[in-house]
Amino acid sequence: MKIALIQEFSQASKNDVILGQLKKVVEPMGHTVFNTGMQQVENPNDRPEDYTEENPRLTYLHIGIQAALLLNSGAVDFVVTGCGTGQGALMSCNMYPGVVCGYCIEPTDAYLFLQINDGNALSLPYAKGFGWGAELNLETIFTRAFGSPKGQGYPSDRKESQNKNVRLLDDVKKRVAKPLPEILRALDPEMVKTALTKAFLDCFYANCQDAELEALVRELAE
Repeated sequence: MKIALIQEFSQASKNDVILGQLKKVVEPMGHTVFNTGMQQVENPNDRPEDYTEENPRLTYLHIGIQAALLLNSGAVDFVVTGCGTGQGALMSCNMYPGVVCGYCIEPTDAYLFLQINDGNALSLPYAKGFGWGAELNLETIFTRAFGSPKGQGYPSDRKESQNKNVRLLDDVKKRVAKPLPEILRALDPEMVKTALTKAFLDCFYANCQDAELEALVRELAE
């Protein structure tokens, strides 16, 4: 499985901790992690000098764009994201077709969301409640999220009905949402271009399985 870690600017100072815990858990399982959002910054004070062309100031609005492109193109199979509360990233991701993001503050959230809702993204709060033992909570969340096959139902005897609802929700989203290329062309071009960081593009171009989306990204990134 290919997993993208996408963080916004407000939590960039915690990127090394989150990335380290994610890799610690999933790499022994055979999964690959791509760090496509905010990288670690020198100073967490949100000053212009904290950001560079390769590491621009990404908000949760940019997170949704990255997640939608990575998941819909098949460049990654799963997205781990979040912001201060986790709510902004959650809402941004769920606006787009092909993205089913759950809110996760503890390990049971991750496990139940993936077993019942069979989603492809998790949004975590990296400021609210992120104190002593935060790295232990992250490790356990990632272990429960990726340590077993998803979509198995919970309780297990409800698997059939829960999986049916997952398929129905996916169908509803396809019917009510515009196609992703149409959405991206309707957005502010500068906002879209800012989301196309070097780390994102490296991951996207190397793993994209959708020729139309690849051509669109190459156009928008110019």
